[in-house]
Amino acid sequence: MRTPYDIILRPVITEKSVKLANLEAKSSKTKETKKITKITFEVAMDATKPEIKEAVEKIFGVKVEKVNTMIVKGKRKGIRFLRGKKKDWKKAVVTLKPGYEIDLEKL
Repeated sequence: MRTPYDIILRPVITEKSVKLANLEAKSSKTKETKKITKITFEVAMDATKPEIKEAVEKIFGVKVEKVNTMIVKGKRKGIRFLRGKKKDWKKAVVTLKPGYEIDLEKL
């Protein structure tokens, strides 16, 4: 049995992920703005969406609405005649239910 800390490896803090964390959506019909919180994590390659959802809920004490995952291909690197490649990794974008928030500065 894996612990939640084996599934969630680290938060991904980039310019794009910080913008996603503070996203506001406007409804076309009601003209209301709604805050949508999305947090990005690096997760274990074999982690499934239900496992990621359960791990985030246990670690941070929030409710998760949905989880989107993607595999990020490692970049090719080279030093002189040696060629190599960084490892592939799995990224999960977790959408929190309205009213819940994770402070990125505390991560």
